[in-house]
Amino acid sequence: MPGFIVGKKRFIKSNMCFTNLVNQDKSTHTRSKNNLSLTGETLEKDYSPILPGLPDDVAKHCLALVPRSNFPAMGGVCKKWRLFIRSKEFVTVRKLAGLLEEWLYFLTMDREGKESHWEVIDNLNHKCLSLPPMPGPGKASFGVVVLNGKLLIMAGYSAVEGTAVASSEVYQYDSYLNSWSRLANMNVARYDFACAEVNGLVYIAGGYGVNGDSLSSVEMYDPDTDKWILIESLRRPRWGCFACGLEGKLYVMGGRSSFTIGNSKSVDIYNPEKHSWCDIKNGCVMVTAHAVLEKKLFCIEWKNQRKLAIFSPENNSWTMVPVPLTGSSSVGFRFGILDGKLLLFPVEKEPTNQTLLYDPNAALGSEWQTSDIRPSGLCLCSVTIKA
Repeated sequence: MPGFIVGKKRFIKSNMCFTNLVNQDKSTHTRSKNNLSLTGETLEKDYSPILPGLPDDVAKHCLALVPRSNFPAMGGVCKKWRLFIRSKEFVTVRKLAGLLEEWLYFLTMDREGKESHWEVIDNLNHKCLSLPPMPGPGKASFGVVVLNGKLLIMAGYSAVEGTAVASSEVYQYDSYLNSWSRLANMNVARYDFACAEVNGLVYIAGGYGVNGDSLSSVEMYDPDTDKWILIESLRRPRWGCFACGLEGKLYVMGGRSSFTIGNSKSVDIYNPEKHSWCDIKNGCVMVTAHAVLEKKLFCIEWKNQRKLAIFSPENNSWTMVPVPLTGSSSVGFRFGILDGKLLLFPVEKEPTNQTLLYDPNAALGSEWQTSDIRPSGLCLCSVTIKA
């Protein structure tokens, strides 16, 4: 993302070489076009080296070492570079080099409650910087998932003449190239559904459909093929629910079900290896915020905003931790994760409301602190991208 990261001293020399290589590569590839498509780019047979004079594995490592602020410019050099930067392999090479960084992304609402936009807080001085506007019509009740260092925005509904019109569109934000692209549509248009990443795949479950009908259908997205596949459905229609990935399985809980009165405590668990569902009766009811940290699920329920509910899948148990605040319990929070700690952003934009920080590994009595990390507006949701 332009201007987000300052190059480290150890990169200064390599940057000079990189600039020369960029200029050389631009002259070599003046005939090359990006040839973008809605569902991504395909690489034609091209046996030319990524960097002249270097084996490709060495060249890929060199590109990964370049400071992140140069990535958008690198993506414009040639199609081969752009495809590599967009690939899972690029994230893997940066991980092996110890260069992955955490960035907090927020969907925020302005004070008038009219417009929302995505922004990111850089990890150096905690300044909020806006992302390019998300393409497509404005939507609500869409799904948000992080996959391979990218942000996916899925489905949702648009208000047309006072009617909610469900969408099946999917958009992807590339944090390296600071750009949006469109992915394959889902099979079923829906909104107010559960979604999560598990083992490098994206799952969506339940929600409302085109005619406002409650859904039990479940889809899985494979980024390698850019395809959505319908898999085994939930045992019952479910909406207003949420999902998370724990120990390689998909957990769907909360919300409502057509087989329950009021909110559902049933937890639907999908095992990808067995391609089957099972359920337990030990879930949160109506959750306003949730996050997975250190293989545990952290939740805040709608009825009790003064306690963290922490679920451990190892023994299928919940632990309650008091939130150190007094006053009205109606002041809720949205969650964020940074550096192994849980951030609680107040949903009411008041000067006295501070961001709380919970450290699960801190000594007893010092788990709670305050943080100066805050989005510029009202936080609707927050995700962490490690890339």
